[in-house]
Amino acid sequence: MDDHTPAAPVMLRLARRIGTANPRLFGSFVEHLGRGVYGGLYAPDDPSATPEGFRGDVLELVRELGVTVVRYPGGNFVSGYDWRDGVGPRDARPRRLDLAWKTIEPNTFGTDEFVAWCRHADVEPMLALNLGLGDTRSALELLEYTNHPAGTTLSDARVANGSPQPHGVRLWCLGNEADGPWQLGHRSAAAYAEQAAVTAAAMRRFDPTLELVVVGSSHERMPTFGTWEREVLTRTIDLVDHLSCHIYVYDQGDRARFLRSSDVLDGFLDDVAATIAHVRAATHSTRDVRISLDEWNVWNYTSYDTIEPHRVFEEAPRILEEQYTLADAVVVGTLLQSILRHADVVAIAAMAQLVNVIGPIRAEPGRPAWRQTTFHPFAAVARSAGHTVLDTETATADDADATCVVTVSPGGDHALVHLANRSTVTVADIALDLRELNPRCVDHAELLWTPDPTATNTADNPDAVAPRPLDTHLADGTLALRLPPVSWATVRVSCTTEGR
Repeated sequence: MDDHTPAAPVMLRLARRIGTANPRLFGSFVEHLGRGVYGGLYAPDDPSATPEGFRGDVLELVRELGVTVVRYPGGNFVSGYDWRDGVGPRDARPRRLDLAWKTIEPNTFGTDEFVAWCRHADVEPMLALNLGLGDTRSALELLEYTNHPAGTTLSDARVANGSPQPHGVRLWCLGNEADGPWQLGHRSAAAYAEQAAVTAAAMRRFDPTLELVVVGSSHERMPTFGTWEREVLTRTIDLVDHLSCHIYVYDQGDRARFLRSSDVLDGFLDDVAATIAHVRAATHSTRDVRISLDEWNVWNYTSYDTIEPHRVFEEAPRILEEQYTLADAVVVGTLLQSILRHADVVAIAAMAQLVNVIGPIRAEPGRPAWRQTTFHPFAAVARSAGHTVLDTETATADDADATCVVTVSPGGDHALVHLANRSTVTVADIALDLRELNPRCVDHAELLWTPDPTATNTADNPDAVAPRPLDTHLADGTLALRLPPVSWATVRVSCTTEGR
């Protein structure tokens, strides 16, 4: 820290109350891609495997991560997937070519296994429907298979396949990235909106309480961004509950700019929320449609060449296995801050993906699974599930680039302070005014930092980048601490509720 620019004073104070952090903001995403499922979730030959074949060490890390909901089975994969291939006796399931990622899909893990895995991991399942090459009838049949108790051919098949109780899946995605020309079944906004509307209306005949997610833009740079949302929502707004959007950020060689990636997400979410408000006004709808940011992450494309057209079809190849750095972890933390700052309009968020494939967890055959650098800020912020979110503002001019979001527990007995120093050169001396929360003492403070922002965790050195104790001082209601450049911190503060 001594080699950096001297500390800049950063005076922060609590600002507006944003809303409640829906626990679903701390979701994740699993796709049949590379080793995300096979070798990630499912590895029956692994020493840690459960009787169902799930990797036990991965399950333990998923619980530690604090994931609340998981979206499955895609992603691009779902647009060519027939869910029937993944149910029934494993030895009778077909092996198929997956054209999305140019792999061979063995179908030994499917809908029933995924829901069973969710029960083990204590997460809510979120199923994506094939509205690419698939159709409304297939979607309805999957819904009947998963959620009808018994007494029909499809529900009785689920019972015969080992799941006597209905799966009770509440969250359903009406396709994936239909705006993208890379997507199997890509179509215009008008064509997709019509199919989504027909499917949603039919699903609501089965169960009007389902929560449905309609496809929005694949990223903020799409040429149809804004117009796609407007056209799709105008047709579907009274049939759906959530509008999807996706974003991936990456280091283009300008680290200072990369560390400010959350500014891009802030603008993206603001624009999507404004579009929803516009369509509500234009259609005179009273429907409270929220944002589902059901794919987001840092994705630096360091392994992207493995999915080029020259690659041959094979089963569970190593695809998109990013090795995340400290800088990546700080960006992930700031993206989570952005999600919290939009808790009034974002109801669901899913970090993409969970294991091996651009995930916070890595797993190798026969070796213990380990935490990537990005695991740590996610696990810290996930503890804010159900909290009231308070934004902060800078009270004095400063030369640092510190960001901060504070969340307060439902009973008001403690607060979590999530901070980042996005500067590449300047140490930040932070003083945060918490007087209105009646702070009593600091329970715990941790810092994620190393002198090298490119440091990573590996199977041989899984804790090279890990939280360490952080010195803090709390006096007269002000929390003081020092953050080195490119760092992340979380502080838990006990508060007194008397006299409020």
